[in-house]
Amino acid sequence: MDIVLDLVDTFLLDRFYATILPRTVTAGSVIQDATTTFSSMRELPTAVHLSNHFWDVEPSQYAVMSIAPRDNIWRQTISLYLITWLFGLAVYFICASLSYFFIFDHATFTHPKYLKNQVRKEMIQAGKALPLMAIFTVPFFVAEVRGYAKLYDAPADAPFRLYNALQFPLFICFTDFFIYWIHRGLHHPMVYKTLHKPHHKWIMPTPYASHAFHPLDGFAQSVPYHVFPFIFPLNKIAYILLFVFINIWTVFIHDGEYVANSSIINGAACHTMHHLYFNYNYGQFTTIWDRFGGSYRKPNEELFKRESKMSKEEWDRQCKEMETVQREVEGDDDRDYGDEATRLQKKVM
Repeated sequence: MDIVLDLVDTFLLDRFYATILPRTVTAGSVIQDATTTFSSMRELPTAVHLSNHFWDVEPSQYAVMSIAPRDNIWRQTISLYLITWLFGLAVYFICASLSYFFIFDHATFTHPKYLKNQVRKEMIQAGKALPLMAIFTVPFFVAEVRGYAKLYDAPADAPFRLYNALQFPLFICFTDFFIYWIHRGLHHPMVYKTLHKPHHKWIMPTPYASHAFHPLDGFAQSVPYHVFPFIFPLNKIAYILLFVFINIWTVFIHDGEYVANSSIINGAACHTMHHLYFNYNYGQFTTIWDRFGGSYRKPNEELFKRESKMSKEEWDRQCKEMETVQREVEGDDDRDYGDEATRLQKKVM
């Protein structure tokens, strides 16, 4: 995350902090350079430390014009909070919108379990969750930029050459294992209704449901991602790419386009089974731990043919079983289906 912070500092935040927290430079003070680390807020800074060796972005004059230097922990905390919140929000809306307009089957609107004003509700819930999630996430990022993680710059800095390729499947396996158990734990009756039910409000999710959850729910399931680089070495660029990939994948498994008919990959079809029937397919990337934990449910073959997955017969069967399981898990159903599905169905027809 220090690469992102450096770029945002250079092109935006250096000037922002120089404006709101300006440094008073006396006649005898000389700014020598802008390429090494600030030593103290009480002394005139001599340079700005660059976080990587991939590119050399020359800091502007504003980099040394604030009483809050780049390496000040409070400035880093505030900056990383804004980046985590706003960058996360941008990635969410861009990825979810691309999926919604170009992949998601809008015939889902006519499903009997599609909620009234659902897309708007999903967006609102995600919009509320992301800034609160960022609060819990920032300490990990601050620790990373201050050098406590095992992030490395160049491929030559890896433990061994092959590790540059192995870090990706290692990351997937590590996070998939822990997210499975965290997700399954969130279905425990003691915490489900408070923490995880807000995400299960969406029986037939759209891509905008991907981040529409309780803030603690979303943070809990993200913890393995943030813990990984404190245990295992991880390339800095790979870390950023994986961050983007995770957000895209989260949208992908909510887009209702069932292209991955795989017994291993936990794709949109598997995750649809989870939203419909609650107690199955807790995995994030694979079905391995669901199989180990006895919670795997193979998606119905009907889901992979548009004619059958959108048929009234299939939807009636889904609703009947879903209502039975829903009563067992939640009790009375307090969702507002309204007449949205009926109205939209007539409009489509």
